[in-house]
Amino acid sequence: MSGRLTWRQLADLVALQVPELNGPRPDLPESCAVCRGPAPPGSWRCYPCDLHHQVAQGTLADLVVPIAFAVKGGPHASRLWQYKSARIAGGDRDVPGPGSCSGPGSCSGPGSCSGPGSCSGPGADVRAQAASRLLALLTVFIRDHGRCLWLASGVGRPSHVAVVPSARTRPGPHPLASLLAPYLTLPWAGLTARPGQHPVRELDPDRFLAAPVPGARVLLIDDTWTTGATAQSAAMSLRRAGARSVVTVVLGRHVGPGSAGAGGLLGARDPTRPAPFLAPFLTAACAVHPGRAAARGP
Repeated sequence: MSGRLTWRQLADLVALQVPELNGPRPDLPESCAVCRGPAPPGSWRCYPCDLHHQVAQGTLADLVVPIAFAVKGGPHASRLWQYKSARIAGGDRDVPGPGSCSGPGSCSGPGSCSGPGSCSGPGADVRAQAASRLLALLTVFIRDHGRCLWLASGVGRPSHVAVVPSARTRPGPHPLASLLAPYLTLPWAGLTARPGQHPVRELDPDRFLAAPVPGARVLLIDDTWTTGATAQSAAMSLRRAGARSVVTVVLGRHVGPGSAGAGGLLGARDPTRPAPFLAPFLTAACAVHPGRAAARGP
């Protein structure tokens, strides 16, 4: 992706994705009050979030808001690994849907093609297309729903931004940080993976090194959420470094492959009933949109 996309271009890229996305809402039943994924009937939180709450209450993120659900095998879940995949960069092209331009707004950025239908190269083009769509989804969401987040969290506008470091050590900045840098004016809170740490799906504030940020209100961004242990470990590290508050925004909350139409992770109870925590994606709605009662646990 070359150049800086305009807001019109970013909005067009979001519009292309809307039909294939599911998004959380604050008024949907059987959803976790923390990550908005599936929760057992009658429970405020899913099992991982409830465990995190029990062992680390008061040191976790003030608010977690996934932008959309990443249904396993679906287009959004695929883009979340394609945008930073070395295999894709090397020419391994296994993206759902066409790899060439399908019309205005479907290219990866200004200067990336000469007209509809000309973006046909595999590998780097696939990664760039995935990156541009994720960038659009994230930046437009923050622009349109940032106020929702600050109101729901009760901590005010952020003073710093950080990206959850990758579980796999790679040279240079995180791909998501590189994508966002031209679009965000907030100072970055230093957050890096501690050398020699092996990624595990458990809370561990020592997994990351955070530069001192006394009194900071941090907008923490992560690309994916499965159990939430990585993002919450990052939030704990920022708290330890002096952050007063942490609001976490997630591009994709992973859910099972049957979630969109057959109960997903809840399907063992009733596989014929659609998962109640899923809803069609709406650009005008979010998990904590004003005017809707946000789910709150005790």
